Amino acid sequence: MAKIKKDTSISLENILWNCRIALRGIGSTEKNRDAVIALVFLKFAGDKFQKRREEIIKKHGNIPMFLEDATFYNAANVFYLNETARWSYIVKSASNSKIDVIIDTAMSDIEEQNDGLKGALPLNLFSTLGAGQPKIKSLIDNVNKIDEKQFQDKDLIGRVYEYFLRAYAAAGTKEDGEFYTPACVVKLIAEMIEPFSGIVYDPCCGSGGMFVQSMKFVESHNGNKNEISIVGQESNAETWRLCKMNLAGRGIAHDLGVTAASTFTNDLHKNLKVDYIMANPPFNLKNWRDTDELKDDERFEGFPAVPPVANANYAWILHIISKLNKEHGIAGFLLANGALNADDIEYELRKEIILRDVVESIIVLPRDMFYTTDISVTLWILNMNKKAATVNGRKVRDRAGEILFIDLRRWDSQVEEIVIDKGKKKKKTILSDEQISEVKKIYHGWQSENRQNYSDVPELCKSAKLKEIQEKDYSLAPSKYVEFIDHDLEIDFPAEMQRIQNEMKKILSEEKAAQEKLTDAFRGIGYGID
Repeated sequence: MAKIKKDTSISLENILWNCRIALRGIGSTEKNRDAVIALVFLKFAGDKFQKRREEIIKKHGNIPMFLEDATFYNAANVFYLNETARWSYIVKSASNSKIDVIIDTAMSDIEEQNDGLKGALPLNLFSTLGAGQPKIKSLIDNVNKIDEKQFQDKDLIGRVYEYFLRAYAAAGTKEDGEFYTPACVVKLIAEMIEPFSGIVYDPCCGSGGMFVQSMKFVESHNGNKNEISIVGQESNAETWRLCKMNLAGRGIAHDLGVTAASTFTNDLHKNLKVDYIMANPPFNLKNWRDTDELKDDERFEGFPAVPPVANANYAWILHIISKLNKEHGIAGFLLANGALNADDIEYELRKEIILRDVVESIIVLPRDMFYTTDISVTLWILNMNKKAATVNGRKVRDRAGEILFIDLRRWDSQVEEIVIDKGKKKKKTILSDEQISEVKKIYHGWQSENRQNYSDVPELCKSAKLKEIQEKDYSLAPSKYVEFIDHDLEIDFPAEMQRIQNEMKKILSEEKAAQEKLTDAFRGIGYGID
């Protein structure tokens, strides 16, 4: 009999889990995360460098003039690495007592050699990590088990980023998790707004997940990545650096500004007009400006008031509107559900936005999709041109004065499980690819001429005209428009009561029979039972 070969390969998640274990108890979660990602980046860059080096040797021979010329690597979207910055050298030096300095030097050299990585790599991280040579060697040994051939994944480094962002977001506080958006939600946004060509902008870009997904969208639809320009801004310096490293590692050209900065108080792309916006702003951000700050800001010009200091939700909306190309700009972004019905100043702002007719669709997502909150969140689709046109080969009708409401809160059957610590797991709702396709089908059907393949569906979707929205006092909550079905009314109460009574009779009969059997048993062994 042929011997069955066991699969002894170790999963990527197990490798990364072992890395987390190796660093447990020695530093902050952010530093530990960055240390692992830095080593994965070194291995990823080293593997690509070595592969490219072998191609150059095959074509030009073992000639230093070709092998040590950075242009031969950069032309193939590969970073040139000095000998002491190559992964093979890092692995060979893992037992060296100065391995922390060796890694930090490698990082510095790579950034110096490659303009696209300026400001992206963590410098002097390992010297200040406090891990010691044995722990760093353990990290290197674990990361070295990541075999690109084994995983067959062009986006290997992206998977590593996602693992850590999910793990720390799931285990951490709101602040830890703000920059991670579930991959299925980002995919939904990309599928809805279809960023095929032009400028894609994210005013709070975090680690770059929206940008990566927009590129994946283009690839999956056989588009040309060179027709997309990436522009973003991020206020947190460490997250800004992570984003640059993330995008550079994938070879995605980008403009994130010269530094990390607040989008509100220091807009680094002030005169920018864009084709697409994808964003997940921090929910209900407080104190986003000083009391008297930005009162004359042009982004809020023409609106009834400046958004309140206590909540930045409408500040994000107005900022997004100000950045969209007035002829064809389209945005997909997430906000807490409170923005749909907020009153006072926000009510006046929402009324003005609705009257300007830039809201195309409001989609309430299922509960418990995000790692730092279990609330349901809303996806807003804004479109600066709702007139009849041809969009990506589709003929769309004039949707002026209409908004499509979709309620997905009942779509909570798909769940993923994330390991956040030893013995601890967290379950989160996700949207499957099939569900994302269904939402897109509803949206496209509603947009299409004569609304082909679209109809209002109770508890799912409803197309509402401006008059109805005004009658609902400018609320954007889908529950105000999507028909609700009282399922209690579907119950045949007499029949249901008869079923319950029959069940109770059956249970009582079974209990009586069991009691009689037990009584007979006791009598049989000489006990007197009255």
